Amino acid sequence: MASITVMLSTLSAAVVIGWSAQHRPIQVLHLAGPGPRVLVVGCIHGNECEGMVVVNALLRTHPREDLWLLPDLNPDGYDIRRRLNANGVDLNRTFPNGRQPETRVAVALIRRIHPDVTIWFHQAENRVRAWGGSEAVARRYARLSGMRYASVNWPTGAATRWQNTALHEKAFVVELPAESLDPWQIQAQVRAVLGVATVG
Repeated sequence: MASITVMLSTLSAAVVIGWSAQHRPIQVLHLAGPGPRVLVVGCIHGNECEGMVVVNALLRTHPREDLWLLPDLNPDGYDIRRRLNANGVDLNRTFPNGRQPETRVAVALIRRIHPDVTIWFHQAENRVRAWGGSEAVARRYARLSGMRYASVNWPTGAATRWQNTALHEKAFVVELPAESLDPWQIQAQVRAVLGVATVG
């Protein structure tokens, strides 16, 4: 982990930054750009992973932003389409001091790269939600993507709560709809990711 920034500064291929409870790889991809640093997490709950489709589409872009893409933080849950990880734990209630290996991987990455904006994909409320210091950037995302916005306080242990309150970073949640995204919806999400940190 110590050399991840150097390694990814010249690579667009996936780099393993840690392992799940069942020893599946957790990977990150970096698309370097001169703009703000944006971290996108496609899946943290194993049955809410349509955000991985957006991450895959982002890989085919040439962003101005400095994009860091973490497709799947919960590969064990995704393997069996279950919200929890292999230890039966909701990872989004364990930040920053959870005993789960997946949480430790995410915390280490966030502390290493200090993103200007972090987007956490979930399902299936079909809205963008944020609280506190991240509300303005989340509202911009909602406008760019054509989604509804809601101000909702963060639950205890949520990654967004930790990032916003302890690190003073702008992190928010994009709750995708329950059904698979169509091509237009995917492009709307890509457009929002690529514009959210740089619009006026």
